[in-house]
Amino acid sequence: MTPLITMSLVASLSMGVAPVHQPAWTATADTGVTARLRGLSAVSSHIAWASGGAGSVLRTVDGGLSWQQVGPPDTATLQFRDIEAFDANRAVILSIGPGQDSRIYRTGDGGQTWTETFRNNDENAFYDCISFFDPWRGLALSDPVDGKFRILSTSDGGASWKVLPDTNMPAALEGEFAFAASGTCLTTSGHSAWFATGGGEASRVFRSHDRGYTWEVSSTAVPSGPTAGIYSLAFRDPWHGVAVGGAFDAPTSAPEGVAVTRDGGRSWTLARQEPGEYRSGAAWVPFTLHTVIAVGPSGSDISYNSGQTWTRFADGSLDTVDCARWQYRVCWASGEHGRVYKLS
Repeated sequence: MTPLITMSLVASLSMGVAPVHQPAWTATADTGVTARLRGLSAVSSHIAWASGGAGSVLRTVDGGLSWQQVGPPDTATLQFRDIEAFDANRAVILSIGPGQDSRIYRTGDGGQTWTETFRNNDENAFYDCISFFDPWRGLALSDPVDGKFRILSTSDGGASWKVLPDTNMPAALEGEFAFAASGTCLTTSGHSAWFATGGGEASRVFRSHDRGYTWEVSSTAVPSGPTAGIYSLAFRDPWHGVAVGGAFDAPTSAPEGVAVTRDGGRSWTLARQEPGEYRSGAAWVPFTLHTVIAVGPSGSDISYNSGQTWTRFADGSLDTVDCARWQYRVCWASGEHGRVYKLS
């Protein structure tokens, strides 16, 4: 990309105007696994971690030119649906499932060694996703236990976890749960956290502005059902957010599948023009005011106006997308067959 085109793209994305040159996904090197990679953490243009089925955990430190398999030993039966990495050495992974299948591991040496720091012993709990406010403080989300969603909290980088009181957690709807499809059903910004749901009579977004101790909830117009709801949340800051979803068993039909907020999740309005298909992951492009990317098994879309309208730019199957927090326009995506891509 020439300097002139680069400057044009930077200006266009910052102002919310579609650039002349649309983005594209470029495949990275063969990861060496065939598992579906639903967990992804983009640290920089060179460093990224991915995780998925069959105990798969991968790391690159050369921009995707090569990948190392660095998962914990004896975890081939686990589904690592979410991963949060802070640099080339430190990462936290979450495996999903009922009872003791829900576990959290932590590494501080690039995956050479891992410590199991949480194992769920409640057969009624099912953990879906994790998110960190900073390298020390983070949350993990479980589906409802005794009628309320359960929150785990850490203040030491994932070395230890505690279940937060549910006194200030609104009651769950009948059949309501979160989707462990992309590691993005729970997200954080500043002191705020949000998680999204489906499965019940309404798709809802729960919000906390005190790092998970107290919660409020708002309904959205995104359709909900046994397999339908909001699968992913992305927030630019504590006020501006996008929710995407649909139903995984109807990937090419998701009317009213995107909602946006400008007040921190208190109210949500449907996008003026949504992708129209199921989207499982979304990410706000850093250092832009209005640019959001959404991915799913039938393609990828980009919005240059904070999620109000969308343009398709790729047709390949992807499950999740993540952008490096402190680098401009550095985004990665992953999905089936062990594939990982970078935005170009």
